[in-house]
Amino acid sequence: MRRVTKLAAVVLSGSLGMASLAACGSTSDTDSNASGGSASAGSGGGGLKVGMAYDIGGRGDQSFNDSAARGLDKAKTDLGAQVKELSAGATETDTDKTQRLKDLADAGYNPVIAIGFSYAGPLEKVAKQYPNTKFAIVDSTVDAPNVTNLVFTEEQSSYLVGVAAAVKSKTHKVGFIGGVNVPLINKFEAGFTAGVKATDPSATVMTQYLSQPPDNKGFTSPDLGKAAAQGMLDKGADVIYAAAGSSGNGAIEAAANAKAWAIGVDSDQYNQDALAKFKGSILTSAIKNVDISVLDYIKSFKDGKTLTGTQTFDLKRDGVGYSLSNPALKDDAATVAKIDAAKKAIIDGSVTPPTTVKK
Repeated sequence: MRRVTKLAAVVLSGSLGMASLAACGSTSDTDSNASGGSASAGSGGGGLKVGMAYDIGGRGDQSFNDSAARGLDKAKTDLGAQVKELSAGATETDTDKTQRLKDLADAGYNPVIAIGFSYAGPLEKVAKQYPNTKFAIVDSTVDAPNVTNLVFTEEQSSYLVGVAAAVKSKTHKVGFIGGVNVPLINKFEAGFTAGVKATDPSATVMTQYLSQPPDNKGFTSPDLGKAAAQGMLDKGADVIYAAAGSSGNGAIEAAANAKAWAIGVDSDQYNQDALAKFKGSILTSAIKNVDISVLDYIKSFKDGKTLTGTQTFDLKRDGVGYSLSNPALKDDAATVAKIDAAKKAIIDGSVTPPTTVKK
């Protein structure tokens, strides 16, 4: 569920947990296999040392960061990379993020990958101080010769799940929950709303953001996600889409308890162990393949042909999409046909999902 583009400059950059923000005056550098503890390093060969700075929630958020982690894990197994993973705290400052990036560069990790738009400002400073280190950032753009920007067309995948939501809704009322009201998450809302309306013009889309910048708790508060979803369900919504990091887990729980449909984000949440008890209610997920972008970037670095500039991962590049893990959707040929028709229209350019919502 996360560009210092004009997009992110307004706020900040996640996907999706964006995906994939961060503890006042102190960093929260977490173990790659737990929610707390110290930073971890994996062993590998070939001299390839990759540093990764996660967004808030870190590895284990069941969404944005976990997608990035899958790419890093593939780099370890397929490319023999040695890795170090550090995570942001929920209320930290840009100074903390800056120090985290510097720590990785000082330790000889090259490249260093920042997960989430909130690293844009800090990375812009650090990249100048470490001109011989290659950096990448997910969900934002930083104008520096040694920084590669990995961005996604979240509005495209959100449009597709909007089609699914409109077809499956019996009440013609659906809900969108955004973690934090920033331009990146607005793209999810815009795409979803457009997909719903293109499929069912009479449908109502309820929208709620869990926090306003610079307060980022909307990405890490399942209780807020659950309450927001419950409010929409009480008003008749029967499909809820949350682009809110781990807060979305609460929305999924509320939908499941109400026997309504939930739509996941960033990762295929139907297959997340932590959400197994609710999987039957997860109709689909708007996929954001951060893992593909991370692995592609690391491989290009190892091959001596580092991807540069801004790399956009869209439907054509398999950077975004939707999941078919739930048989309730996979076996529904008519609905899948409508979603795939929309996908084809986006790829061939006859449909262009919006990135902002007209209020």
